[in-house]
Amino acid sequence: MPRTTLGLLPILQAQQRIAPSVRHTPLVRSAYLSALTGADVWLKLECHQVTGSFKVRGALNKVRQLTAREKSQGVVTGSAGNHGLGVAYAVQASGGASVDIFVPDNAPRSKIDKLRLMGVTPHQAGTTYEDAHQAAVAFARETGATYVEAYDDNDVIACPGTLGLEILSDLPTVDLLLVPVGGGGLVAGVATAAKGMNPGCRVLGVQPEASPAAWLSLRDGRPYDPYDHEPTIADGLAGGFGAVPLFVAGTLIDEVLLTSESTLRQAIFTLLDQEQLVVEPAGAISIAPLLNDALDVAGQSVVCILTGRNIATDLFRDILAEFTERQ
Repeated sequence: MPRTTLGLLPILQAQQRIAPSVRHTPLVRSAYLSALTGADVWLKLECHQVTGSFKVRGALNKVRQLTAREKSQGVVTGSAGNHGLGVAYAVQASGGASVDIFVPDNAPRSKIDKLRLMGVTPHQAGTTYEDAHQAAVAFARETGATYVEAYDDNDVIACPGTLGLEILSDLPTVDLLLVPVGGGGLVAGVATAAKGMNPGCRVLGVQPEASPAAWLSLRDGRPYDPYDHEPTIADGLAGGFGAVPLFVAGTLIDEVLLTSESTLRQAIFTLLDQEQLVVEPAGAISIAPLLNDALDVAGQSVVCILTGRNIATDLFRDILAEFTERQ
């Protein structure tokens, strides 16, 4: 396992580096979830970030530290979609370079269309993030292009830590953070910042039952990456949990909770119905433990990070039909 640490200083440096090109996203109180749980529940609207996802933070931090030679060789990455959008935006906002983005064949059309609108022609490879990642790595090896990791890199992890800084600056008394978990970059960065500023703050990761790589990694003390997951609508969270995030934050993450696909769908509908927010599955999962009495948070101050809004239209339509028929 890589021997690497993070700490608050790289996060503060990353915050300064990316500030001109990202938004300090709103933190808003949810009256509905507060009443439902007996807690003081807040939503961190990273779904309102440029490109529609938190991923742009880490991409900007990495791209802005590339040398002129590294950029001249071109930039490449593998992505389920949001990281690719972040890398494409980061390159455009940092002086430009050639960009190649590899995504799975079944990546949501909304993310593919956004890449094309940004002037990037995505390469489609395989059916999982790992397939796209391996194709991008092979492309980098063949062409000399610079590969930008999606989560297994300290510079990429540091920038999700800026989310933690924003939350703690806006709500210093927060007791509990609910953080979506995929590859681990987000939860590692947020946990580092949150625990560094408020050691008593608890950090719980949330991931689909269909892809419990983080849960297994923390249980067994070794990274499950890659991980052969079951089908899940949270494509951005499917796959392995990285070695670097595990080493950086394995002792900072208090617990990882698993969520069913049916509760994940309920979370998406709840955010639209009660908060008028369009949130993709990988972001909506953070409120899932607050539904159906899965987590007792009564009396606590809770922040749920809503990481993105880039949901496929057909999936959104199906969920709306499913829940409106029940009403």
